[in-house]
Amino acid sequence: MNFELHSFTPSSLSTEKTDVSLVFVPHDFQPAKDALSVLVAKALKSGDLSAKAGHVLHIYRPVGFAATHLVLVFAAAGAANDVRQGIGAAWACVKASRPKQLSLHFLQQPSAPGLRAAIAGLAEQTYTYTTTKSDEPGRTLTQVVVAVPDDLAVSALFKRAVAAVHGVELAKEWGNRPANYATPTHLAGVAKALAKFDRIKVNILGPKEVAQLGMGAFQAVAQGSDEPLRFIELRYNGAGKAVAPCVLVGKGITFDSGGISIKPAAEMDEMKYDMCGAASVLGVFRALAELQPEINVVGLIASCENLPSSRSVKPGDVVTSMSGQTIEVLNTDAEGRLVLCDALTYAERFKPQAVVDIATLTGACVIALGGVRSGVFSAHDPLTKALMAAGESSQDLCWPMPLDDAYAEGLKTSFADVANVAGRAGGAITAAKFLQRFTSKYPWAHLDVAGTAWKSGATKGATGRPVSLLLDWLLDASMPGSAT
Repeated sequence: MNFELHSFTPSSLSTEKTDVSLVFVPHDFQPAKDALSVLVAKALKSGDLSAKAGHVLHIYRPVGFAATHLVLVFAAAGAANDVRQGIGAAWACVKASRPKQLSLHFLQQPSAPGLRAAIAGLAEQTYTYTTTKSDEPGRTLTQVVVAVPDDLAVSALFKRAVAAVHGVELAKEWGNRPANYATPTHLAGVAKALAKFDRIKVNILGPKEVAQLGMGAFQAVAQGSDEPLRFIELRYNGAGKAVAPCVLVGKGITFDSGGISIKPAAEMDEMKYDMCGAASVLGVFRALAELQPEINVVGLIASCENLPSSRSVKPGDVVTSMSGQTIEVLNTDAEGRLVLCDALTYAERFKPQAVVDIATLTGACVIALGGVRSGVFSAHDPLTKALMAAGESSQDLCWPMPLDDAYAEGLKTSFADVANVAGRAGGAITAAKFLQRFTSKYPWAHLDVAGTAWKSGATKGATGRPVSLLLDWLLDASMPGSAT
């Protein structure tokens, strides 16, 4: 879907030839003498357009206008939620006509949250998964014009919002694909394809290279599957070599059966989403490729399947991580932390400014925060604040969780340096405490996106979160030790 930014005046809208003209009407609308203003004023006075946020008036082939469909949307004060609600209601009016062209008109200069919500909301409403469907025509909307009174004032914001949409949709695409269409080898292929963009380099490691590195925890998870593991390293080099990078580490379990500690059958199909952390890293790099910012970023993805077989790691086995720490595997369904811990150790070689790992790690985080906010775990307060600020600005929310040392007591074992699980209580926190053991060399944060990376039920599908959050963090945060 192609987005363009234009400036406009209400008087020019009547001659615009497009399938859909969607007009956001502000709460303090002041009518002029042009045809659009007269129409809006009449609609508000008659009550045909209700002065309630998100309410719409749909007019087919309006007299005096070149557009096939004109949809007036009452945007109230232009808050992000009001704009998103309005986009949803407007698209419901016109989607049956399968428009190819659509214009979003802001009668008043939009706020940053309002503009981003409009672009992200329209992309979300029109997204259609087609890869494994034989009769799905897919998205017909190909051209979107965003029209504002002053286009230069919001040009940079517009570019970021559009890049975020492209990153989110890449993450959604690969999150939604079934596991036989999204193997570790397939993910490596996506990464290689990103190398066609300027400033991006990719290195793929296979089983032999991973063994040479001593990634025993990662290998242990992968050994039960015939699908070969892949360790994916992406680099975006937009700044000088002396500038330390930020590192994103994505959990890439392309299917998680639980291994020997097998999961219940109900909803196990959703474990194809266990690579959404990896998908978000790929999505961020897609956005960086478009924006070309002057920063350095490294993406690390440890990808494999977690399946039961005669070769699978067993409860009670002890494995040696890349850091040299030994781990007693008490539950093979706590595999994400095993692949991540070796990736976190690998991250040390980049001498990073900060490292953020992203993982659909625990059901406990879903219980704690539901599907509204991702959990953020960090002992580095400036990094936590920067991620929180990025969540607010991108409308991709997160929430800080505790990391008290007392939570690590349950990870003690008589047979290794650490166990991979503690008790049931505080499960999201004890998982983060496990990861923290491998992050002493740099500022670190863990994002548990188990509740936010996909939706179940009637709206089942990947969300592409937290691509937008991570992108804003990378672009807006300076050093993690600085105020943001």
